[in-house]
Amino acid sequence: MPQKDNHRRIEYSRSQPEFLNMDAWRVMRVMGEFVESFDYMARIPEMLVSVFGSARVKAGSQDYESAREVGRRLVEAGYGVITGGGPGIMEAASRGAFEAKGRSVGLNIELPMEQKPNPYQTNSLSFRYFFIRKVCFLKYSTAIIVYPGGFGTMDELSEVMTMLQTGKISMIPLILVDKKFWSGFLRWVKSSMLEKDMIQPEDMEIIKLVDSAEEAVDYLCECHRYGPHGTVLRD
Repeated sequence: MPQKDNHRRIEYSRSQPEFLNMDAWRVMRVMGEFVESFDYMARIPEMLVSVFGSARVKAGSQDYESAREVGRRLVEAGYGVITGGGPGIMEAASRGAFEAKGRSVGLNIELPMEQKPNPYQTNSLSFRYFFIRKVCFLKYSTAIIVYPGGFGTMDELSEVMTMLQTGKISMIPLILVDKKFWSGFLRWVKSSMLEKDMIQPEDMEIIKLVDSAEEAVDYLCECHRYGPHGTVLRD
C-alpha cells in the first residue's frame, strides 16, 4: 500500500527580491514549478488515470458514489488515480482509491477562496499556476474519466479533446460518465460543430460515453489490453 506522504506545496518565498516580480523573471518561478512537479510525478510507479468532475457534488449522491466506485475499480485493475485534490467528484474518486489501498494523487490549485485538500490523498502537490497543473494531468495520465461538472470541468474536457484531436498527446481513452448529463452536449457538438464542418466525423470517436463506473473501467481495461499506449477502441 502506498504510504501517505506530507502535503507538498510548490512555492517560493513571499519575501523574494523585488526583481522577481518582473514578468521576465516570473519565468523562473514557472520553470521551477514545472521541474519540481515533473520530478515528483515521474517517481510514481503506477499507471495513473485522471478523474474530473464537479467540486459541488455531495457525498451520498449518485455521481459521488459512482466516482467513488470508479476510484475503487481503478485500483483493483492496477491503476492509480489523479484528481484535482478538492471536494465533490475529486474527493469521491480519491476516496475510492484510498479505501482500496491504492494510489490517490491530488494536484491541488491555489485559489482566492482556498481549496481545502481532501483527506484521501496518498500523494499531494499544490500548484500556483493552472496551466502547469493541466500539463501534469495530461502528461501523467493513461486515460481521462469525466463526470458531470460546471465551467471548470468543461475547461478541462475541452483541453483534453483539443490535445487528442491535434495529436499533441498520445491517443488515450476519454470517457464521459452519465449519458443523461452528457448526451445533450454531444448532440449539440454533432448538430453544430460537425454539421458546419468545424470538426471531422472521426473527431467524435475521441469520446466514449458510458453510464456507470463499471462500464467506464471495463472499457478502459479493454483499451489497454496491449498496454497503456495500446489500441483505443472505436464504436
